[in-house]
Amino acid sequence: MSMRNVLIATAAAVLALGAAYAAETPNLGQPIAEADVAAWDIAALPSGVGLPVGSGNAVEGAKVYAAKCAACHGDEGKGGPIVRAPLFGGPPLTEGIDVRKTIGNFWGHATTLFDFTRRAMPFNQPRTLTADEIYATTAYLLYLNKIIGENDVIDAKTLPQVKMPNRDNFIIRFPDKI
Repeated sequence: MSMRNVLIATAAAVLALGAAYAAETPNLGQPIAEADVAAWDIAALPSGVGLPVGSGNAVEGAKVYAAKCAACHGDEGKGGPIVRAPLFGGPPLTEGIDVRKTIGNFWGHATTLFDFTRRAMPFNQPRTLTADEIYATTAYLLYLNKIIGENDVIDAKTLPQVKMPNRDNFIIRFPDKI
């Protein structure tokens, strides 16, 4: 028998054993329900698709920030013991690659700020903020960056309309998803 035939026979045997093994599963787990998938399907796209019902402004957001964010990010977003870099300010990115990147001078979409906060903050208890708290905190951070006014209401309709200073400097990988 040639080496080629031995390899073909071995491959066929491995596939046959694999198919037999796959047919006999250990019956672990269970099918996932649509409601369980929906609980984790929380992406907020730049177009606003995926944003929940709720609203907030910077005045409300300052209170949420002080209670739930300042321990890591510092008072008024100036940088703290864990996240030392401020969340606002910074010169324009046109001044060079080493410019400190902040929400105001780097981020391309305000919905990304909402999405990140919704998924990952507060660091010690992610996904515990309500939609209103996230909208308010997002509004506060946009206000600190001088992008919106202190009393501007941010919600699913207004957030995608916020024009971030660096929006036009991004190459959109999947423009059809925006």
